[in-house]
Amino acid sequence: MSTPFDDDHLHEECGIFGVFRHPDAARHVALGLHALQHRGQEAAGIVAFDGARFQGHRAMGHVGDIFESDRVMSSLAGSSAIGHVRYATFGGTILRNVQPLFADLAFGGFAVAHNGNLTNAMALRRQLVQAGCIFQSTSDTEVILHLIATSDAHGEVDRLIDALRKVQGAYSLVALTDRMMVGVRDPLGVRPLVIGRIGEGAYILASETCALDIIGADFIRDVEPGEIVLISDQGLTSTKPFPHLRPRSCIFEHIYFARPDSVVDGRSVYDVRKRIGAELAREAGVAADVVIPVPDSGVPGAIGYAAEAGIPFELGIIRNHYVGRTFIEPTQQIRNLGVKLKHNANRLQIAGKRVVLVDDSIVRGTTSLKIVQMVRDAGAAEVHMRIASPPTTHSCFYGVDTPERSQLLAASHDIGGMCRFIQADSLAFVSMDGLYRAMGERGRNDAVPQFCDACFTGDYPIALTDHWGGDDGRSLQLSLLTESA
Repeated sequence: MSTPFDDDHLHEECGIFGVFRHPDAARHVALGLHALQHRGQEAAGIVAFDGARFQGHRAMGHVGDIFESDRVMSSLAGSSAIGHVRYATFGGTILRNVQPLFADLAFGGFAVAHNGNLTNAMALRRQLVQAGCIFQSTSDTEVILHLIATSDAHGEVDRLIDALRKVQGAYSLVALTDRMMVGVRDPLGVRPLVIGRIGEGAYILASETCALDIIGADFIRDVEPGEIVLISDQGLTSTKPFPHLRPRSCIFEHIYFARPDSVVDGRSVYDVRKRIGAELAREAGVAADVVIPVPDSGVPGAIGYAAEAGIPFELGIIRNHYVGRTFIEPTQQIRNLGVKLKHNANRLQIAGKRVVLVDDSIVRGTTSLKIVQMVRDAGAAEVHMRIASPPTTHSCFYGVDTPERSQLLAASHDIGGMCRFIQADSLAFVSMDGLYRAMGERGRNDAVPQFCDACFTGDYPIALTDHWGGDDGRSLQLSLLTESA
């Protein structure tokens, strides 16, 4: 669940998971969603098909709480199921937005779960409402359902293709009909999606490979950008109905969003994060006695930095993993405790030492300020901050919850100003070319960038059609449509 203590971080997107032709489909989906819990902690849902009926269960909260009872799981009988964990990109979370969404269409039942954001959802929604469509949620995912329902194409696949040709944005989808499970990845491949298999006939679709591991599934391959995979009793087939574009997958998956034990687009997330730390040490090394990660996301980068710099690595900050549901009413006084409820200094590893703190990013800067102060209070002689990403200067409109640009510290301060704001002795970020080198590239190709890095560069690869004011299009997020993630 969202907490009052984590509002200075880029929040996860959403996670999707599907199983086709397995006798315990829904239970496997619940396990897969548990592995994807880091991608969304506000709500979760599963829709299953038993050969005759679709049954669904959606609720607010964590996967383990929602699907822990035998009564709930027994109601989700069937050999095929899809599921979703959700973090809303803007606005309050309400039950009617919890996915998967389901509709009875002309060809039968259709359930869909979506990770990403449609950047022309507002324009499409206005057209659909004017044509007589009645919306039940404020989710941009429902726009896809209405586009399918109103399509003149024949059959569910052709209707889906027709609908997706009208949308803009970053998305991966899993959908379930009475005949097949469908997986889709947007033409630029911004959002991830992988294919797995259990045994001979049971196929899996998942946001990350770590979700395959938890159920003992074998990784087959990534869904390719712009590909639609169709999984039925006849096996797996695919089509690529969209114009071919050079892929631009989200680089922040490797910096923060994906679990470190996942492989995203053929790259080990853990190895990439260690290489980013090593690049940081080469680019912005500083004399120090100890390297300390800001847990948990800063750990691999700190390991890489320490190894490259030849400086001892220590866990100088200990994280309380159970702060998410505090029994204390979050009054302003409790909010002011901030980081201390979530992190505590390991004083014996800090006192009297020159410390390098490694974190994945700086957003508003308020958490970094508190962590630097906490390390100073623990007796550090010096505190040097090193960030395993370039400065975050722009908002994301592709399914990641970021503050308005005016609230991003790097949008209004140079690095010296940021350093003074967080009160560190020095501050440095990995360079864009250093980040790309850690990804296995020579550097960033400015003419045709290899990844979506708009949060660092403002180079948005997908049109922001719904933008209607402001200098960075953040007003798109003011629409309730973007609550879906």
